[in-house]
Amino acid sequence: MLSPFFKAEKLAKGEFYLKAGVPCHKLSFISKGMLRMYRSDGAKEVTQWISTEGYFVTDLASLAYGTPSRWNIQTLSDCEFYTIAKQDYDNLKEVLPALPEIEKRFLTKCFIILEERVHNQISLSAEERYNDLMQFNPIPFNEVPLQYLASMLRMTPETRSCIRAKRTS
Repeated sequence: MLSPFFKAEKLAKGEFYLKAGVPCHKLSFISKGMLRMYRSDGAKEVTQWISTEGYFVTDLASLAYGTPSRWNIQTLSDCEFYTIAKQDYDNLKEVLPALPEIEKRFLTKCFIILEERVHNQISLSAEERYNDLMQFNPIPFNEVPLQYLASMLRMTPETRSCIRAKRTS
């Protein structure tokens, strides 16, 4: 019933799912691989999130409002997705009457994750943030470049290295 709305999509490591400044017109479920959502301000890049298998990827604000994306979303490995175009997503209500409830639960989960990240940033130490992320989603720790995880956790690569060394000793 829903499969005609989703298209299989593949991107090779290093390709862009979305570039900043371009409106996002799709939502994808990641069936394989990892992507990095980041901003580039001149010479400095700030990683917002690492998306992994079993999760969705999009720029939600851009998708919902048609605004230019604030984020670059780039693959960190070869990726496979099931992607639905915005126009098809909007038409899902006709074949899936429960969509508003599903959206509500999805957005609630997104908001809770965001709330937790804000809480952690203002109330936890760098080591506690590292440990929290490692428990929440351990996949990236061995596969993502040090500087991306450090940026996402709002710490220097040196701090992240010290925490990692302390955990393994």
